[in-house]
Amino acid sequence: MSEAFSADRTDGQVPPTGVRVGVLSFHNSKETKAILNAVRALGHEPVWLREENTRTWTADGRVHFDPDVDVVANRLLTTKASHPLDDLGVAASYDAARPVLNAPDAVLRAVHKYGAAATLAAAGLPVPDAYMAFAHRTINEDAPVDGRTVHKPAIGTNGGRMTVVEADEAVAPTVARRRAFLQQFFDAGEGRPFDVRVYVVDDRVVGAMKRYAPAGEWRTNVALGGEVKDFTDDLPAEASDLARDATAVLGLDYAGVDLLQRDGEWYVLEVNATAGFKGLFEATGVSPAPAIARLAIERAEGRVDDDRVAELVTTLDDSVPECRPAPAAAPTAPETVGYTESVVVSGGGALEHAVAKADTGARRTSIDVDLAAAVGAGPLVGTTRVRSGTTQSGTKRPLVDLSVKVGGRWHTTTASVEDRSHMRYPVLLGRDVLRGYHVDVQRRVDEE
Repeated sequence: MSEAFSADRTDGQVPPTGVRVGVLSFHNSKETKAILNAVRALGHEPVWLREENTRTWTADGRVHFDPDVDVVANRLLTTKASHPLDDLGVAASYDAARPVLNAPDAVLRAVHKYGAAATLAAAGLPVPDAYMAFAHRTINEDAPVDGRTVHKPAIGTNGGRMTVVEADEAVAPTVARRRAFLQQFFDAGEGRPFDVRVYVVDDRVVGAMKRYAPAGEWRTNVALGGEVKDFTDDLPAEASDLARDATAVLGLDYAGVDLLQRDGEWYVLEVNATAGFKGLFEATGVSPAPAIARLAIERAEGRVDDDRVAELVTTLDDSVPECRPAPAAAPTAPETVGYTESVVVSGGGALEHAVAKADTGARRTSIDVDLAAAVGAGPLVGTTRVRSGTTQSGTKRPLVDLSVKVGGRWHTTTASVEDRSHMRYPVLLGRDVLRGYHVDVQRRVDEE
């Protein structure tokens, strides 16, 4: 095993060069970059834990990591992930052996909006009335939430797929294949709808802003065009305490807490474990990144200059950090595939062997409908329109996520599904899979 692979810290000692802070993030958000840059500016070593550079294994009763770090700041966007439990499992492997800010169990409590609301309500914190049921009959029968409600997915972000429904309006128990629930709607009346986003780090309010809905809209999300205004100095003590209490009840180290006041009482609308910084910085001129970086460093028993933190909060440095992993080097010689090639396909269920035809003129891989069913491909993730010589407008085909093994390499792609029963080959390999291969049109596996 290589020297890099044998890295394993178990003595709790911080290396003399400072703390190695890993930011676990498989995306390129401004927030991730800002935290990494803040760690560097505070004199410690940032490590961007991405899919292309991160690996972990267990051996000899220990958990090993490469690259190894002293502490992890969890920035996985579980609200946007196709399989959020998979990502939380990655965070759980770090949590087993390293301090993790926004630990996976806390993120799990927060990411499910109804589950978070139930947790807060059970702790005695004020939340809007809400109702969740799992069948069309039960969600529409004797719902215990009066008046207009918001029909919203239990897992989601940026205000997407939320609608206001009337008391007698029928709704579905799911939205976009995710469970949904009803939440009491607070009407703004004649005024412009707004709520308050409070950003909490380590039980301290970093900043607060009012978010105003754009014209003709009731949702206040910045991603939907909401306008923001600094509210830090005007934030009442009871609202500040409520935001801090909500963060603590869910077990989060940092969060964006959305509050709303009605009839003199403050309510917690949502608690966001990966809230964005852009709107808050625009409104307040304060970035939460240095505060998160400081908390991570101190959690690993490192030292931080408070004056330096105070300087850094006035800048949102979201430039690409030097620690961004370099892209993987391209193979020196591409692997060769034939005009026809033996492949293995899987849709998440069974594995099936098949003969596929390579078509460098096709942008997307295609699979026969019966083979797609046999390997458990689904659910549908969209549709695509494919032009052919017989139709000018093209034919609409469903899309599914598919894994294809060509030679010794697995590829995950979004393939179109069609009836290929009248064709010789049930799979057509498009450029989405063939990129990086050399196609030898003289080689045909079915003729060998």
